[in-house]
Amino acid sequence: MRDWLRRRSSPDRGTERESPPSDPSADEPAEPDAELGADMTAVHIDPLDQARSERATLIKLCLYALDRARSNGVVERLAEGLGGIGVALLRPDGQPFDPARHEAGGTVPTDDPAMDGIIAETEVLGFADRDQVLRAPIVTVYQLRSGTSGTS
Repeated sequence: MRDWLRRRSSPDRGTERESPPSDPSADEPAEPDAELGADMTAVHIDPLDQARSERATLIKLCLYALDRARSNGVVERLAEGLGGIGVALLRPDGQPFDPARHEAGGTVPTDDPAMDGIIAETEVLGFADRDQVLRAPIVTVYQLRSGTSGTS
């Protein structure tokens, strides 16, 4: 017992006292990429899966910050950084409205039949991570006034 206390209180180990380990292998360092599961067995964590998970978390944090940024410079910098890792801002102004890709936030009346169903402006930016839409843009869509005919 004294050897254990002396070993635990040596200058390179710190001065804290701990209870003796029940397993002689407990003094061995754990693998850096292993984590204990619920049944207390080591579970291997794939570094690629961990990197993907951390990337997704950082993207969500950047989108949150982008939505709340008050400075155009900050918005531009966040958008540039996201673009550098494959996350595109979706601003479909001037495109035909597609309910599968866009969320309608409102309409603007128009007398021009050619503008009917065209996106007038983007109210809230959308985002896509390569081919996967993270958030559909919320848009305002031109709508032909009732009573306006397509012929002159």
